[in-house]
Amino acid sequence: MATSRKGRSRPTSKSSGAGGFGETQPTPPTPADVTATTENETKDDKKIYSLPALYDMAFGYRNFDEEIEFLVEQHQLLHEGKGPERVLELAAGPARHCIYALQSSMVKSATALDNSMDMLEYGTDIAAHELDIDTFETSFSYLQKDMSNFEVDCEPFDSAWIMLGSLQHMTTNDKVISCFESINKSMVKGGTLIIELPHPRETFSLVECTRNSWQVPLEDENGEQSGELEIIWGDDDDEFDPIKQIRHFTVAMGLKGTPENEDESSLVQNVKEVVPMRHFTAQEIDAFARITGFEVTSMHGAVARGVDVNNEIEAFRLVSVLQKL
Repeated sequence: MATSRKGRSRPTSKSSGAGGFGETQPTPPTPADVTATTENETKDDKKIYSLPALYDMAFGYRNFDEEIEFLVEQHQLLHEGKGPERVLELAAGPARHCIYALQSSMVKSATALDNSMDMLEYGTDIAAHELDIDTFETSFSYLQKDMSNFEVDCEPFDSAWIMLGSLQHMTTNDKVISCFESINKSMVKGGTLIIELPHPRETFSLVECTRNSWQVPLEDENGEQSGELEIIWGDDDDEFDPIKQIRHFTVAMGLKGTPENEDESSLVQNVKEVVPMRHFTAQEIDAFARITGFEVTSMHGAVARGVDVNNEIEAFRLVSVLQKL
């Protein structure tokens, strides 16, 4: 089976013009808001979010170790050095943040939440393989629930994470408020909610939509290059609604080259969808926090230490740290 190359370096990307993502990290789709395209359908009408292995490879360049350190540290700064014991990852997909958090021993339990059964099964399988048996059986769980409105029947969480811009799929105010209220109810007093979004600079430079793409080299079981996964995250003719702040992203993935030990006819070679995503401003996040029982304690320009949100060179994300009142 082909896998992405080891390591978490940024993949080769291409973009140009106002509105392109350039060096920013893209946002994955969630199943509820995906619209099927009329072209490049696979023989089984597969959608991107029902192909978790491709999705996982596409975003494998993330430095999860560094991101977990940042997430835990932000909680510690508000709790006199004490880290979160129980964490919740919403729109978790492959649940990589949960898995890495448990591997780091910085948290005692991690719960992933996603609306996709395909992602749940894939993430659970990855956790079973990468965590030791005791940790997997006692500290990891995966729930199939809609992040816009959910309840959990377990002990309250100390910290909740919405990574990779997944909040962008809450395209109405009602959905955002319901999501925040659901998190608030599932969290201890003083708990933290950390949200990663595209930097607002993108919203205010979105004069026209442009193509953004990158490639992920693939390896076979022997470490030999066996193909390439090409990802398109936004295209030239995407529609943007400036009133609703929603861009209808063209999202496509395509495999180039077939592993010698796999039947080409059994592989999904191309998949393409249109995904509506909302662009948020910093003041909107602050307003949503205030009306749902949170307060914004800090904002950062990356899921990493020392990146000021106003830094025009280094800041490429809006990472908001909220605390439950």
